[in-house]
Amino acid sequence: MDQDTSAQAEARGPLDRERLGTEFAERAGLSRIQVVDEIGSTNTELTRLAGDEPDAWGDLAVLVAERQTHGHGRLHRPWESPVGASLAVSILLRPHNAAGRPLPTQCYSWFSPLAALALREALAQIAGIESALKWPNDVVVDGLKISGILAHLAPGAHGEPPGVVLGAGINVSLREDELPVPTATSASLAAGRPVDRTALLARYLEEFARRYRAFCAVNGNADAPLDGGRSLLSRVQDATITLGRRVRVDLPGGRRLEGRATGLDGHGSLQVVEDSGERHAVSAGDVVHLRPADGGYA
Repeated sequence: MDQDTSAQAEARGPLDRERLGTEFAERAGLSRIQVVDEIGSTNTELTRLAGDEPDAWGDLAVLVAERQTHGHGRLHRPWESPVGASLAVSILLRPHNAAGRPLPTQCYSWFSPLAALALREALAQIAGIESALKWPNDVVVDGLKISGILAHLAPGAHGEPPGVVLGAGINVSLREDELPVPTATSASLAAGRPVDRTALLARYLEEFARRYRAFCAVNGNADAPLDGGRSLLSRVQDATITLGRRVRVDLPGGRRLEGRATGLDGHGSLQVVEDSGERHAVSAGDVVHLRPADGGYA
């Protein structure tokens, strides 16, 4: 076995569950983390657990699978990869502010971009990769998709408002011949070397938990400064490559909108200005596809 093949095989080894144990969860501020060998969908299973065992699965509880058999992304598109080549991770959120009150559900739309920022930082620190956000829910490297993030509502605990299950599928060590589409990439391809899945997962969870707590502390206000710095809205806009470009937005029913993406509003909706000057606010849930107007993916 040559050196490259050996490194690839090691990179596809199982997650280090000892490194992801109770001590790590406490240090990262997670309520629990569970790694399973195989599951249909981490999002589906964590949603079930949130309803069936609310006391055991609280805020910032994490479910990770070595292999998903029925993973999916937006609009129920299938998402699969070879064993050990990716990360499938879901986080349960039951957000409360500093006073212990539930966050307004209107702010839930910011959890996906918040997770994308956390993954962007993890990729930079662990793999040395510069990435960006493609609105509404993808992380891209050089215009190629490395991760998709999917959020949906989960049962609330003991009569409280609904929670959120936030799932991420991250391509870690896929080779070019294993990529699901030509517009995808993986961390190892982008970095030019094997990437430690356990280290990437741990850093992503640490970064997410830190940013999530700061967002909860300002009651889910995307315009408020976080940790004495810039607001979440400002940080997301700076990291989103969609902004400033001409885009084509495919909407339900075959409708299509084309114009320049100028920014995000306080709810995370994309602001699109047509050539006529007419302005539109497009929410993530309304979009079937969004592409650059001149073609391509991002």
